[in-house]
Amino acid sequence: MEHKPVSKPFQPGDMLLLVDSKGRNYLRTLQAGKIDNLREHRLEHDKIIGQLDGIVVSRSARDYLAAFRPTLADYLLKMHRGAQILYPKDAAIVLMWADIFPGARVVEAGTGSGALTLALLRAVGEKGEIISYEARADFAKLALKNIERFSGPCPNLTIKEQDVYQGVEEREIDRIILDLPQPWLVVAYAADCLKDGGIFLSFSPQVSQCQLTVQALADTEKFLIKETLEVLVRPWVISGRVNRPAHRMVAHTGFMTLARKISI
Repeated sequence: MEHKPVSKPFQPGDMLLLVDSKGRNYLRTLQAGKIDNLREHRLEHDKIIGQLDGIVVSRSARDYLAAFRPTLADYLLKMHRGAQILYPKDAAIVLMWADIFPGARVVEAGTGSGALTLALLRAVGEKGEIISYEARADFAKLALKNIERFSGPCPNLTIKEQDVYQGVEEREIDRIILDLPQPWLVVAYAADCLKDGGIFLSFSPQVSQCQLTVQALADTEKFLIKETLEVLVRPWVISGRVNRPAHRMVAHTGFMTLARKISI
């Protein structure tokens, strides 16, 4: 998985995150000769090619526009979606709580639009491996397009157009990450595919799904239940004398249930 250095000058084909002074942002791909009109800004792509990250590319009487390389979080929120994505706040916790480390072999299901897959690929690095199960061919195709648009070809990624409810083929896996309607149906397969000490994590929108998953984990007698948690993000407005929580926050998106396989 290629990581593009932030100090490299912009080239045709690079993605841009364009941010104006009011905080509005736009995702674009640099194309030689192209001109975009963004509100009161005329954006000439040729004037950005060869420039560095963070350059102010347009000014008006009331506003300015700067160009950045998008972060992974920026890209995830704006990329094309088939299935609902796992939000950056949740993906960040998945990487830390499931301890996704460089060189890890990880099974994921389902791939969806590829948001979590991208985060997992970055965490395992070039020596790691991601095997992602996706039952829907259209989702698998869109996910691969989204992933390659941001990172280029990923030889350490395998997307399997298979129903994970029918089984997991891999063995000696370090981690298994599930974003599925019925994760409890995969628990027995997870017990077979994970190494001893390996981590199981499932993401579910409803607490009733967590209850069924926790019960399935307990029933196998092969897991030590760690925790079920929810991630809430509350931004604040800090401007002059105004210091208060924002009126809107990224509240409930889902619950994560984690467990570790034990040797018995």
